[in-house]
Amino acid sequence: MENLYTLTVSELNARMKYIIDSVPAFANIWIKGEISNFKLHFSGHIYMTLKDDGGVLRAVMFKGSAQKLAFVPENGMKVLARGRISVYERDGGYQLYVEEMQPDGLGALHLAFEQLKKRLEEEGLFDQKHKKPIPKFPNTVGVVTAATGAAVRDIINVISRRYPKAKVLLYPALVQGEGAAEDVSRGIAYFNENKCADVLIVGRGGGSIEDLWAFNEEITARAIFASEIPIVSAVGHEVDFTIADFVADLRAPTPSAAAELVVPSALEVKERVSVLVLRALNGMRGKLQSKRLMLARYKLPSPEGKIADLRLDVDALLKRLVRAQEVSANVQRKRLEASVGKLQAMSPLAVLSRGYSIAQHNGKSVKSAAEVKSGDELHILLSDGNVDCVVK
Repeated sequence: MENLYTLTVSELNARMKYIIDSVPAFANIWIKGEISNFKLHFSGHIYMTLKDDGGVLRAVMFKGSAQKLAFVPENGMKVLARGRISVYERDGGYQLYVEEMQPDGLGALHLAFEQLKKRLEEEGLFDQKHKKPIPKFPNTVGVVTAATGAAVRDIINVISRRYPKAKVLLYPALVQGEGAAEDVSRGIAYFNENKCADVLIVGRGGGSIEDLWAFNEEITARAIFASEIPIVSAVGHEVDFTIADFVADLRAPTPSAAAELVVPSALEVKERVSVLVLRALNGMRGKLQSKRLMLARYKLPSPEGKIADLRLDVDALLKRLVRAQEVSANVQRKRLEASVGKLQAMSPLAVLSRGYSIAQHNGKSVKSAAEVKSGDELHILLSDGNVDCVVK
């Protein structure tokens, strides 16, 4: 017993850690396995187990490395993980400290693309009901792309040639590399906040999936979906599809094609207007000819005959009016004669003509002998004159 070397648990674990850390091959090693027991800690660290048919290996990926993953790890996924093997002294077990990880058999970017596409599609961001119509005659076309490069030149050339009336407003944005997705999203937000465009073209020229990745990120997709201004995506060449293409209101295979889609051809518009004007004139001529034929079928009464009939009606009305006036005058004349006769019968002059007289004293008629006395002067009215006398 005296020859045995005695170590504490902590000392043994520390020595094992030292031994493993001293192996150069363990400092940077690739491990192939299937993820199980996956757990995303609230701290941002990822804890999991890598396994195959013959064994298991504990693994941890700290937050700084986990944030760089282009895909979302999940149980059952076969991966290639790169990192270092070391011992966690507290537990006495060795594990893989993962610094980089990618899907086994499918690139990380391709997997991330499919994962995000599936999730956004389930949320309804690709639904046709959310697509906004592209205006037929925009006054201002907003463009979110790099300030230099073939894409912006192609867009400006096509629009100036097809529809010179439209104004092109460029928001220069990063379209590749770190921060590109955020920059493109800011460009979309700028046009919406300032309401300075009728339609937007968002995109860039072609490239590898890494080059186009800014248009495959969630922040770009949600910025496009939230835009109140219709957006035409123009990313890459005809064979390239991005998440932005699925969310946008309209997808164009190239920036040049996008420019052709957002503005009409001024020449074609002019020709179309000419055709419509000619069609309208022909339609009006046809209707006028049809009306002439209809009028020819029906003989309308002569205006002169209608006027002659109206004159006869007027004459008849005048005769009736004269006759009515004559009848009314006769009736009034007879009424007047009757009234005159009554007045004459009641007149004092009529009484005097029968031999009577009227005696007046001081302008008043004398009705009784008691009203006068001897010596009073009387004025006597007769039918044919007056007589003044004195009472005896």
